[in-house]
Amino acid sequence: MEVVPYIGYMARFTHPRLEDVPLDLALHALADPNRLAMVARLAATERLSCTDAAPCESIPKSTLSNHLKLLRAAGLIETTQAGREMINTLRRAEFDQRFPGLLEAVLANRPA
Repeated sequence: MEVVPYIGYMARFTHPRLEDVPLDLALHALADPNRLAMVARLAATERLSCTDAAPCESIPKSTLSNHLKLLRAAGLIETTQAGREMINTLRRAEFDQRFPGLLEAVLANRPA
């Protein structure tokens, strides 16, 4: 029996083409305070691991995972694997091209 390394079974993330993302999905992703805080953290830096992107330390991993999944589906973030870590980056240029000014306006007007 052949032994296949576990790493071959790591999750592959789906990242939609931004032209396929409807405005209501983008707005829904940005409407949640936790997801908006995550996007703000990513906007302030180049890239963050999943745990570093969390809006607070007390958020359960399953909830964090769900938030990241929704942000990926809305075309806001891209998640890549770097060794054992999952690294998130904001797809700002692509998102701004699809929805000009939306992300800037939402981030500028978010509660402090």
